[in-house]
Amino acid sequence: MQNPLLQTIEALAKEKGIESETIITAIEDAVLTASRKYYKTTENLKTRFNPETGQVDLFAIKHIVSDVEDPATQISLKEAQELYGEEAEVDMEIEFPKRTDVLGRIAAQTAKQVIFQKVREAERENIFAEYNQRVGEVINSMVKRFENGDLIVEIGRVEAVLPRKEQSRAESYTPGERIRAVIKGVNRSAKGPQILLSRTDPALLIKLFEQEVPEIYDGTVMIRGAVREAGDRAKVAVYSRERDVDPVGACVGMKGTRVQAIIRELRGEKIDIVEWSDDPILFVTNALSPAKVQRVSIVDDKDRVMEVVVEDKQLSLAIGKKGQNVRLAAKLTGWRIDIKSEEEKRKEVEAQFGALELGGDAEGGATMEAEAGEPAVADDSLTEESVDLSTEASAEVEAPEEAEGAQAEAGVAGTEDK
Repeated sequence: MQNPLLQTIEALAKEKGIESETIITAIEDAVLTASRKYYKTTENLKTRFNPETGQVDLFAIKHIVSDVEDPATQISLKEAQELYGEEAEVDMEIEFPKRTDVLGRIAAQTAKQVIFQKVREAERENIFAEYNQRVGEVINSMVKRFENGDLIVEIGRVEAVLPRKEQSRAESYTPGERIRAVIKGVNRSAKGPQILLSRTDPALLIKLFEQEVPEIYDGTVMIRGAVREAGDRAKVAVYSRERDVDPVGACVGMKGTRVQAIIRELRGEKIDIVEWSDDPILFVTNALSPAKVQRVSIVDDKDRVMEVVVEDKQLSLAIGKKGQNVRLAAKLTGWRIDIKSEEEKRKEVEAQFGALELGGDAEGGATMEAEAGEPAVADDSLTEESVDLSTEASAEVEAPEEAEGAQAEAGVAGTEDK
C-alpha cells in the first residue's frame, strides 16, 4: 500500500502541474534547513526521503582521512574500520543518522515555509517555460476582473494580463465573458511570470485567418503581410501557390462567410484583403483598395518613394479617414506613397512647363544679347579684310588702266610707222 504522504505529494504535484520529485526535493531541503537551525553545528548534514516510511532521514556525513583535522566533518581510518570493518578506506564517506523528531514547532514552521517557497518557484518556472514557447499563439480566456484599466483574464489555472494599450478601442468587456487573444510575451516578476495578451497585434488577425481558412492552414494560400489599426481597419496581403486557387476569394469565402466570422470576432473591424505581388507598382495599386488607381510611378527607388495618381472623386477614398487607407497601404508595402488627384497632377505639370518656358525665354534673351555683341568683333575683322580687299581691288583697277595706256601708246607708234 502506498504511503499517505507520497499520495499527498503526487496529488499536489498534479494540482500545481509540477513533478513529484520537485516536491520531494523541496521537503528534503526544508528538513535540512530546519535541522541546521536546531543543531547549530558545522557538520555536513544531508537529508533523504524514504518512500516506504514517508519519513525524511537526516544524516551527518564524515569523510575518512588518515589524519583528522576537523572532527565535525572527518573521521580517522582506524575509527572507520572499527565501525565498518576492513571495507572502510581513505576518501570514503560514512553517514551517521541523526534524530529529526526533536526539531520542534519552530523548525517545523521553517520547513513548511521552505516547502511552500520551493513549490511556488517550481510552479512559476513551469508556467514560464510553458507559455514562453507559445508566444504568438491564439488562446481562449475568460474575463475575471479589471485593474487600473488592465484586464485580468483566466487561462485555465493561470491568470494573464490584457493591458489597456493592447485592447481595441471598439471593444468593451464584462466579467465572465470569453475572449480570444494572442500571447504577446511572458515577463518574469517578483509575483511570478506575467503573461501578456494582445487584441491589437496583427498576429491575432493572421492566426484567425489560419483558423477560418483551410487553404491558409494547409499552406496553399500564404499571408505575406498584415497591418492593423485595431477597431477601425486592417489590410492583409495574400498569395496563392497554385494558379487555380484565388487567394482573395479563398479568404473571403462563399458569400463572405469566412471573413465575416473574423470581422465578428474583431467586433466589426473592416478588413481589406489584397493580392500580394512581387511587382511593387502592382502591389501598391492593390494595397490602396478599395480606391481605383489611375497610374503609379516610382519617384525614388532607393528611398522607396512612389507617386500615385487617382481620379478627383477617388482621392478621399484613396487617402481614407484621417489618412488611414494610405497609411496602412504604406505599412503593408514598405513604400512611402504620395497620392495626388488628376487635377493636382495637371496643375503640377502645367507649373513645370511654365517654369521651362520661362527658362527658355531667359536663355533666348541671353543668346540674342550675345549675338548682338559679337558682330562688333566680327565687324572689326571684316573691316580689316575689307580694307585689304579694297586695296587689292584698287591695284587691279590701276593695272588695267596701265595696260590700256600701253596699248594706246603701242597703237600710236604703229600709226606713225605706217
